[in-house]
Amino acid sequence: MRKLLLLLLAAPCVAWAQAHSAEEVKKDIQRHRAMAAAHEAAAKCLESGKKPDVCMKDLQASCKGLAIGRYCGMKHEH
Repeated sequence: MRKLLLLLLAAPCVAWAQAHSAEEVKKDIQRHRAMAAAHEAAAKCLESGKKPDVCMKDLQASCKGLAIGRYCGMKHEH
């Protein structure tokens, strides 16, 4: 049963990997790194004492065209 569950969870990942060309995967890697850099900048912005609204606007500007949604492809609770 456990092996079946693992197979079912892994199947979408395998299908995704096969459906993308090497060039598409390379572009996805670049997007993920750019999103990570934008989130790191947002964290540093908050650490500097700036208001969350200011940091969020900076994050949204950094992520324009990179990710879906207002939160640069990531949203956490609160």
